[in-house]
Amino acid sequence: MIKNIIFDFGDIFIDLDKSATATALKNYGFTGLSNDLEKLMHAYEKGLLHTDDFVKKTNVIVPKATESQLIAAWNKIILDVPEERLLFLEALAKEKKYRLFLLSNTNALHIEKAIQNMGTSRYERFKNCFEKFYLSHEIHFRKPNVDIYEFVLDTNNLTATESLFIDDTKENTEAAKTLGIHTWNLRVGIEDIMDLNSKIPV
Repeated sequence: MIKNIIFDFGDIFIDLDKSATATALKNYGFTGLSNDLEKLMHAYEKGLLHTDDFVKKTNVIVPKATESQLIAAWNKIILDVPEERLLFLEALAKEKKYRLFLLSNTNALHIEKAIQNMGTSRYERFKNCFEKFYLSHEIHFRKPNVDIYEFVLDTNNLTATESLFIDDTKENTEAAKTLGIHTWNLRVGIEDIMDLNSKIPV
């Protein structure tokens, strides 16, 4: 029986435009994701870099952009949470049938942009639906590394086989499966989090 549900944030609740950042950076000579930039992004998502350091180091890789242009391009991926999803989540939380957790790979700039786009009151409504709200840059773990799932399970005394993890990235759900966690790899544009009831294992 499922007692705990662990949700991703991006493209589960908040809509993303995953190509928007790369498209915007092309205006400044960006030609594709390099190993150096990928490592920088992962370090920033784990909170190992302050925002100022991240922007300055990214500026070395994309020197034709100003720091403000880099931040604007970086944040273009972040859209908004449709109100119907927020209402669905609030109804789910009100039922108190499951313990609800959020587990997101994100960073300080993207969360600031999400709050700006949602509005502070809507963001607080969203956040208050969860027992714990885990952001990778605050806990210094990052999906799909198994230690992030172990952290959530251990910190909250959750049993893996009683837990459902929902994420739009298959690599992340496959990693969670190795611990015995039930998973739903949500297919963006085909499925929606509001289909949840039909996805919970019996």
